[in-house]
Amino acid sequence: MLQLDQLRTEIHSSQGIVVAVDGVSLAIQPGETFALVGESGSGKSVTALSISRLLPDNACIAAGDVRLDDASLADLPESEMRAYRGGRIAMIFQEPATSLNAVMSVGRQLVEAITTHTELRGAAARAKAVDWLKRVGIAEPERRIDSYPFQLSGGQKQRVMIAMALATEPALLIADEPTTALDVTVQKQILDLLLDLQRERGMAMLLITHDLGVVSQVADRVGIMYAGELVELGSKAAFFSKPLHPYATRLLGALPDVDKRGHLLEAIAGSVPPLYQAFDGCRFAPRCYSATARCRGEIPPMYEMGGGHGVRCFAYAPEAAVPLVLPPLRDIGAGRAAKQLGDKALLTVENLRVRFPIRSGLLQRVSGHVDAVHEVSFSLRPGETLALVGESGSGKTTTGKAILQLLRGTAVVDGQAMLGDIDLMRAGKAELKRARRQMQIIFQDPFGSLNPRMRVGEILAEGIQSLRPELDLAERRRRVDALLEQVSLPQSALTRFPHEFSGGQRQRIAIARALAVEPSLIVCDEPTSALDVSVQAQILNLLKELQQQLGVAYLFITHNIGVVEYLADRIAVMQAGRIVETGESASLLTAPQHAYTRTLLAAVPRVVVGEVDAEVLLPA
Repeated sequence: MLQLDQLRTEIHSSQGIVVAVDGVSLAIQPGETFALVGESGSGKSVTALSISRLLPDNACIAAGDVRLDDASLADLPESEMRAYRGGRIAMIFQEPATSLNAVMSVGRQLVEAITTHTELRGAAARAKAVDWLKRVGIAEPERRIDSYPFQLSGGQKQRVMIAMALATEPALLIADEPTTALDVTVQKQILDLLLDLQRERGMAMLLITHDLGVVSQVADRVGIMYAGELVELGSKAAFFSKPLHPYATRLLGALPDVDKRGHLLEAIAGSVPPLYQAFDGCRFAPRCYSATARCRGEIPPMYEMGGGHGVRCFAYAPEAAVPLVLPPLRDIGAGRAAKQLGDKALLTVENLRVRFPIRSGLLQRVSGHVDAVHEVSFSLRPGETLALVGESGSGKTTTGKAILQLLRGTAVVDGQAMLGDIDLMRAGKAELKRARRQMQIIFQDPFGSLNPRMRVGEILAEGIQSLRPELDLAERRRRVDALLEQVSLPQSALTRFPHEFSGGQRQRIAIARALAVEPSLIVCDEPTSALDVSVQAQILNLLKELQQQLGVAYLFITHNIGVVEYLADRIAVMQAGRIVETGESASLLTAPQHAYTRTLLAAVPRVVVGEVDAEVLLPA
């Protein structure tokens, strides 16, 4: 159905021509799911945008071809391409907050897609829109259809995007991180829905994701992309049994789970190289333990290993293969004392209740309240990680924001929250500023939380200047440079704006900003949901090491159970604004008592090691 032949996409930038996609060839059959995996900046999303011809004005398909059935999409005029885009090809974008029109209701946007690409009109189109909102798990779709994007949570916005893409029943679905912002139960629901559509209509799917658990569950074939190139291509069974490329091997080693709690994750040092440079050798060589002089001086071809499994690495050359070397596991406590938890609580929350006003009428008067959080109580000790787990809309983020006093003026907040000796609920301006030196937040949506008019250096220095005025300019600059190194960003990032970075890179900037004032408490609101597994491993290792060194405590809001298994000391499970179960991580994950907790854990996608096809040749 879809075939890419030596696709090359170039982006013209101030630093030169960026070759974001370089010689990519792949094919997808009707009804097949092809998963494209790799770090942020590898070229995955640009590949998707090249297929759907949604490249920015400064980018173009410089060489190669994109064919859908018998049509060459690269050569089609825009007027003809519009019939394919949204009709035959649909796309789910990575960031729903920036993909939805902020001044149109979600229902109007859904109906627009349906009326453009189908024959339905009026009430019939609206009824189909309501049906699709229901199918993707939006509660009260008849009411939510008239909501605007800012009135929905991140997960709900992503579900609206999925409904828009599927409502036209396309032949090819390009899904760019379609389940990133979703909790595990809705993720399972969406993936089951996509698989049902494939079976019914023979729909092909190009799945771009960093969640290898999802890949293991739904993909038929896997392509590993690095620095604009495909470095490994093969069946799902062959890939998960024994990945060939050193990069692919280390991606699997970066997955967090309970068995790795005593070790640092397999983080890959450094980052994807800038793609405006010419390459003389293997692009992964600077980060590879097995790299030799040949790897640095020659460009490796794609070696065919049999059964459609290919790998771009000299380790598999017929002549003089390079021996593969893997890095050793590192203990978290190596060279340090074991993690110590304070006896006295750093944060104590009692009977927290948050109510949002319902406004109606021409003058938008308050006609009632929605209870978002009901009587929530918990405590957090210095150096401890408490994971707040639950579905989208369960009140996790609202709880975190209420504690940080970010809902003043927009919601009615009752109860008590004590940060040390500071009563957060009744703190005045001066006392609240003192408290914010001790507590920070990492938001879920990095694009929406970074000032688009400020350079990264200014963003990182702003908090230090405001909350740590005793530090001089030289010390502030030293801290900013150290922060960039901690989150694996180059020094050149200081002079760039947020829109110049990928989603994962923007999240790293947001994490660096939270760490800038060295707080004792960080509310982490899905801090790794936008990150691929290798960068997620870097961030989780960083959070673990900071906790070991500084005794910082984390209120970790997430739907990623693998991260919870690896990081959390205790877990609190939220449903409909209430904590329904809490306990030590090990006991709660192995023997959950509440039915809702059991449902959550049952929906977690796990990496399943497949059996290797008999004809696939693997190294000894």
